[in-house]
Amino acid sequence: MTRLRKPEWLRIGSMDREKIREVQQILRKLELHTVCEESMCPNIGKCFEKKTATFLVMGDICTRDCKFCDIDFGRPKPLDEHEPDHLLEATRRLGLKHVVITSVTRDDLPDSGAAHFARITEKLRNYDENLIIELLIPDLKGKEQDIKIVVDSKPDIINHNVEVVPRLFKKVTPQADYKKSLKLLKLVKEMNPEILTKSGLMVGLGEIKEEVVKLLRDLREVDCDILTVGQYLKPPSSDLEIEEFVHPDLFEEYEKIAYDLGFQFVASAPFVRSSFNAEEADFLLEN
Repeated sequence: MTRLRKPEWLRIGSMDREKIREVQQILRKLELHTVCEESMCPNIGKCFEKKTATFLVMGDICTRDCKFCDIDFGRPKPLDEHEPDHLLEATRRLGLKHVVITSVTRDDLPDSGAAHFARITEKLRNYDENLIIELLIPDLKGKEQDIKIVVDSKPDIINHNVEVVPRLFKKVTPQADYKKSLKLLKLVKEMNPEILTKSGLMVGLGEIKEEVVKLLRDLREVDCDILTVGQYLKPPSSDLEIEEFVHPDLFEEYEKIAYDLGFQFVASAPFVRSSFNAEEADFLLEN
């Protein structure tokens, strides 16, 4: 298969290596992982330069082998009971006002890690009641009682990415379920309407425009507030090839369609990722 040539709009500029090393040193000292590093995110330089990061909790080994992801698949280690304290210290040292926390999928745990997310949220909230806490969670196997554990900890934003259009689930993320993902977002809103819900998808994997628009409608039907749309970029270890480099004009069109459908905030561009510049939507939380 002939690989597509990367277009000019996907070129990454120079980075401030010193600022990046400063953030990395803090993370290593506190034994913390970030999805920025583990998934080889193209925005890592820009985020670390601003002293922001998306924390990856519950280890760096995932129980699911999604084809788009560069995080290791296998048997995870036991949870680190000190991780909430380490994460709080990193938040303090980096001076974060908006903290984003995600995790590997932990299907090996009885609650899929829901209680660990709750402990982290409560720890951060006790530190600073004004801190904006965004959780990017896996599907928790769709279990309502575990979703409620996370919701009851009262983060400001709960993000769960659908990742791709339904037709591509079996190819891209075979252990996930589209209807289960929509159900999770719906349940969050039903349990606590004050929590903002967020979801995101990758394009460039063979989807067509009509499928994307249908997905956006599905998300609005479950009252999803925030949307991110970004270009799929193949990690080094993945066999999942890029089918298309989506032109920025189409990303702009998806943004307009999403706003017309009622999303409160939309980020749609080639380098957009679910937590990149997440603080841009903070105005939605202002009283």
